[in-house]
Amino acid sequence: MAEKEPNRPEKTEPLAEAGAECGDPASTAAAGSDAELARLRAELEDAKNRALRGWAELENYRKRANRQIEDERRYAALPLLRDLLPVLDNVKRAVEAAEKNHDTASLLEGIKLVLQQLGTVLARHHCTPIEALGRPFDPNVHDAILHQPAADVPANTVIQEVHQGFQLHDRVVRPAQVIVSSPVGNAKGAAPETTDEEPRPAE
Repeated sequence: MAEKEPNRPEKTEPLAEAGAECGDPASTAAAGSDAELARLRAELEDAKNRALRGWAELENYRKRANRQIEDERRYAALPLLRDLLPVLDNVKRAVEAAEKNHDTASLLEGIKLVLQQLGTVLARHHCTPIEALGRPFDPNVHDAILHQPAADVPANTVIQEVHQGFQLHDRVVRPAQVIVSSPVGNAKGAAPETTDEEPRPAE
């Protein structure tokens, strides 16, 4: 009578190796999803860091720009003041010389030179006088303080400049105060026109 062979263990290792070689679809999909998720998280973190760095740089630039604008506003008159100081020195010298010599003629000459120097300084900083005398009245740059009848000039013509006006580039710093001509016939208090026709008696 033949003896039974003892139970042999099943050979599962080759099957497992075969499964690993073929690849389990569920395991492969899960591994791929984890890798994709990790990659997306890394990209998101990198984008977040770049956004934070960009915001910080923008904020620093804004602060520097504000400080620069504030400094420019605060010290905008510095070049003009530096140019005006020599004019002030010349005025003092002229006054001191007049006090010592009691010579009004030299004082007047010194004041004229200072006035000329002051005009040069203003022109250097683009502050120029407004043309007024003999020109048509322009309410944008002239301030009429009086109207006078004038027969020898057209109406609305500047016939006298009371205070000189100035403008910076194309912006008025101070309008020129002027007296403007008006037609003689329209002058205040002028006699009304008369005719040769005799008045009719009342009925």
